This record gives sequence, structure tokens and C-alpha cells, in this order.
Amino acid sequence: MDISGSTAIVTGAASGIGAACARQLAAKGATVVVADLQADKGEALAQEIGGVFAQVDVTSTEQITAAVNAAAEIAPLRAVVNSAGIGWAQRTIGRDGQIESAHDLDAFRRVIAINLIGTFDMVRQAATVMSRNEPDADGQRGAIVNMASVAAFDGQIGQASYSASKGGVVGMTLPVARDLSASGIRLNTIAPGLIDTPIYGEGPDSEAFKAKLGESVLFPKRLGVPEELASMVVECLTNSYMNAEVIRVDGGIRMPPK
Repeated sequence: MDISGSTAIVTGAASGIGAACARQLAAKGATVVVADLQADKGEALAQEIGGVFAQVDVTSTEQITAAVNAAAEIAPLRAVVNSAGIGWAQRTIGRDGQIESAHDLDAFRRVIAINLIGTFDMVRQAATVMSRNEPDADGQRGAIVNMASVAAFDGQIGQASYSASKGGVVGMTLPVARDLSASGIRLNTIAPGLIDTPIYGEGPDSEAFKAKLGESVLFPKRLGVPEELASMVVECLTNSYMNAEVIRVDGGIRMPPK
């Protein structure tokens, strides 16, 4: 599928994997809507790649609607990447046997709200707009990539909320792809492993920590870089025969319990 001359929305686009996706989609000729909460970084990236910034909290249906409509006003919306997400680490129960020490339920709800419900909200709204596009020669009107995680399969100790949210993204891949097929819209999911993003910080201590983490990767024994994820995103969007698939991009890692 050719995305040149169309618009693409990338959530969580101001940094990390989302920013790498935005840059590569722009290089393919798409006008990218950089959708993020971080206005300063988002606007700077949009200016760099010739796109537009939209301040989007994915828990706000209204802000998603505004971003989708803004994209469609520029050019046909043909690509969406759902990269916005948060993590949370807390064991299901505490060590003192008190219910008050059990996992924070509001935190669990928030992770699900952002990582799973926010992803689905963008999918349902963006796909609705895509369904109005003129189909290409292959009958395609658009394509969507959702970002899950290897935690959907190999969740570690303390990752109940995160793994549940990403497992939900994996689980809805096939049924949503089936739903959207009637409108000529493809949907795939990518499950990244350990990726070198700003979440690990900077400096010698950070580099040593990342090197240690990389030792657990099958091969190559390092963290992945956002550009490696982004290239798979672009492939899923542009390869017309990629549909309803979940792809691990993780160097072969299988996460241990902790």
C-alpha cells in the first residue's frame, strides 16, 4: 500500500518508538500527525518532518476525534500507529498480608485505560474515517499497527496490569482485523522486546544497566533500537499481504520471571 500523499497518525510520537515511526512514515511521503501529550517535543518533531502536532491524551475520546478529523482534512488518512502507552510495576499482593497492600486498583484501571482502551478508541475512530477513502487497486483503504509487548506473553513479576493491557491488544488483533476486512482496512500488532528508549535514562549508570539487560537477549545481545521497530511498522503498513498478525520484534528474548 502506497502511503505517499496521505496522512498518518502516530500516537506517543514525541519520543522513542513513536518518534522513529513518525520519521520513517514521513520519509515514505506521508504527512504525519504527531499525536502526544508532550507539546514541546511533539511540535518540534512535527516541524522537523513536515507534519502537524495534535495534543492527544488517548483516554480522551474527544481529543482522538479531533486528531482523526484533522488528519482527514489534510489528506486521506491511510495509516495509524498506536504507540502511546505506560508501564506500572507492582505485585498483586503485599508482603504483610493486608488488603491495603494489594495492587493499587486505580493504577490497574489507568494502565488498561491508556494501553488497551485508548488503543481501541483510536482504532475504531480512525478506521471509521478510513472506510470513507477511495480504495486502491488492491481494494485497500488503510492500515493500522498496534503496539503490544513481549510482556503479553512473558509477563514478569509485578507486571500484571501491563501484561493484561498488552495481552488485550494481542487478543483483539484477529477479531478487529476480521471486522475491518469488509472495509479494506488491515490491522497488525507488533510486540517489542527490550528497546533502548528514554525510559532507561542517560549516563554511564544507564548504559551499564542497558548492557546488562542486553545479555538476556538471544541474539544480538543488546537492546533493540527504535528504528528497528519502526521499520517493521512501516512494513506492516505498506505490505498489502500483512494482516491480522502479531509479530515479536525482540531478538529472540523470552523474559524470565524477574
